[in-house]
Amino acid sequence: MIDVNLYGYFLCAQAAARAMVERKSGCIVQINSKSGKKGSFRNSAYAASKFGGIGLTQSIALDLAPHNVRVNAVCPGNLLDGTLWQDSLFEQYARTQGLTVDQVRAKYESQVPLGRGATYEDVANVVVFLCSDESSYMTGQAINVTGGQEMR
Repeated sequence: MIDVNLYGYFLCAQAAARAMVERKSGCIVQINSKSGKKGSFRNSAYAASKFGGIGLTQSIALDLAPHNVRVNAVCPGNLLDGTLWQDSLFEQYARTQGLTVDQVRAKYESQVPLGRGATYEDVANVVVFLCSDESSYMTGQAINVTGGQEMR
């Protein structure tokens, strides 16, 4: 978990930063998680790797700001229609929680003030914004895309 989510991000950002520093512009966006902002039940390694990713985002942002390179993170909530949930998590949670798949979905949707899971489009819209000139004064941020489930 640490190798992929933290060290992998570090290596990718390092390689991208070399080219961006040379050009004196650029934008790095890490796909993080709501678990990077709040602990995750029975998922401590994942949460630790995502918390670390936010710290790394902030540190790299400070290092690269003098070179006009911005670094931010996006923290999605549960992508309930995504392949991880559809191919694995719904069935796993139904089995371990003694619920039906529909009840699991309803449970997770009920935890979100906007009443639904995140979509890939929700996340992509924020990434596009962070890479645009409209966010030219943003760096070192970890932006929630959680429907209000996480507000810190």
